[in-house]
Amino acid sequence: MTALPPPGAAVALARSADRAALWSPRWRWSGSLIDLPGVVAEVEASARPRWVGWVASPDITPVVASGTHLARTWDITEAHRLQHGGWSVSPGRAWAAANGLDLSDLPTTPADDLFGFASAATDSEDPDAVVLSTGHLRPEAGTDRWLTTDGRIQSWARAAYECHLAQLGECSPREVATVHSESAAALLCVELERDGLPIDRAEAERLIAASAGPRPTNADEALAARHDRDRRVLDLVPGAGRVDLRNPARVLELLASVGIAVPNTRKWVLDAYRDVHPVVPALLAWRADERIATTYGYGWLDTHVGSDDRLRGAWSACDGAAGRMTAQNGLHNLPASLRPAVAAEDGHVFVRADLGQIEPRVLAAVSGDQTFAAATRADDLYAPVAERLRVERPVAKVAVLAAMYGQRSGAAGEALAGLERAYPVAMAHLDRAYAAGQRGQPVRTFGGRLVRTDFGVDTTPTGADPALDAGRGRFARNAVIQGSAAELFKAWAATVRATTRDLGASIVLCLHDELLVHVPADHSSETVARVATALDDAARRWTGSEEVRFVTDTSVVRRWSEAKG
Repeated sequence: MTALPPPGAAVALARSADRAALWSPRWRWSGSLIDLPGVVAEVEASARPRWVGWVASPDITPVVASGTHLARTWDITEAHRLQHGGWSVSPGRAWAAANGLDLSDLPTTPADDLFGFASAATDSEDPDAVVLSTGHLRPEAGTDRWLTTDGRIQSWARAAYECHLAQLGECSPREVATVHSESAAALLCVELERDGLPIDRAEAERLIAASAGPRPTNADEALAARHDRDRRVLDLVPGAGRVDLRNPARVLELLASVGIAVPNTRKWVLDAYRDVHPVVPALLAWRADERIATTYGYGWLDTHVGSDDRLRGAWSACDGAAGRMTAQNGLHNLPASLRPAVAAEDGHVFVRADLGQIEPRVLAAVSGDQTFAAATRADDLYAPVAERLRVERPVAKVAVLAAMYGQRSGAAGEALAGLERAYPVAMAHLDRAYAAGQRGQPVRTFGGRLVRTDFGVDTTPTGADPALDAGRGRFARNAVIQGSAAELFKAWAATVRATTRDLGASIVLCLHDELLVHVPADHSSETVARVATALDDAARRWTGSEEVRFVTDTSVVRRWSEAKG
């Protein structure tokens, strides 16, 4: 290429099944999808632009799959979710919202069948125009059916650029920073799905066999293994016969036959009866084994762990209201018994870092309560809180968590009165969110994410159902903290991604408040140091100050199970 975009420019990317286009005000390119990674790599190396796209995946998947590293992005979908709330979003909806258009006039894509005629609203429009005379996007504009020429793909990329500018104009400086980190998290999700989580297949097979029995070679062997698991429970209740342990009603009857009357079979309920009869611990062990056998057994291993011994699943940068990252295929809910199978490759280790007491520290930051912020200087935040309240540490911890989750009864309720006196600014922040939620009004996280709380308002007017109002209030109280914590976590993850790449490190798991970084063993110490620095830097940018201290429990391990916590 003889010309390239200027350094730091925003460059929009759009693609169809076989063609792609890049667009910025002073530079553009279109060509084969096969050529896209090479062009992007050249532009990235020379200009380090901010790549703009309608959605991180699938738009950038071919580029990421080629191994090209993108430093900075603007994900239109994530920006829309931040600014307008909700989960469902399309390019047309994002464009309309960013440009102040009436969503009730949003055109729909005609059905792709015999009766799928274009709407009358587009009959008289220029067939190559991406923006209709109404101001809305052509509904089929982003589909392969319409993206059939270089000109159309170029116009689709230009529309993405213009949508990004409109969104940028709506954002405060803090919200711009949040969109940047949310977009980086969306890009990280594409990389996480590409790279996968390292698995020791032999160890996984051994652990599955310990719970589910040897790998069956036919249906009869699978059924025999199922009966063996059941017998380990039923043999402890003479005369029980063949009880269906997968039916909660039958399990309740089984427990009643040995004198245990419980309202349900939830784990926390049964835990209290472990010492009453041996069938209870056996039943809890059966449940754990059954989960492995049915959900994380040999079928799961064969389907989701590739020939390169990496576990893969789809990732999302935002789960909705809370804004947390989520993943499929066991990446976010792998049973603890299988964690020994998550093992670093030869010559590598994991740097595992877990944010400590993240939600109360976030509360101190977002509320601006300087007295509460002072408590975060301690390694254990609950110790100075307990001292100030003149209560035991466990009571202080329960009180702080109850404040964020809305518990008002028992010891927590008594301690809350002390919290309100000691930290009135922090408690007032939560109370305002609670009141807004009660009324069905939206709230925003510290980074600007809109969280809707109007569920049930249309069918039950506010005030008509106190329980529903209180539920909305509790939801809002927690959302402003949990959602803000998710924003800080993603800003941290994005910073770790950017600052450890030269060490050969890669993030292979983001689990709630925990990062798992796969790194050559020789660089483990430096990675630990950079992970800590990344947290300090991300927190300072996110909060705008250094008043609140954030901490992490970091360890270097070969297997995930070796980490504490």
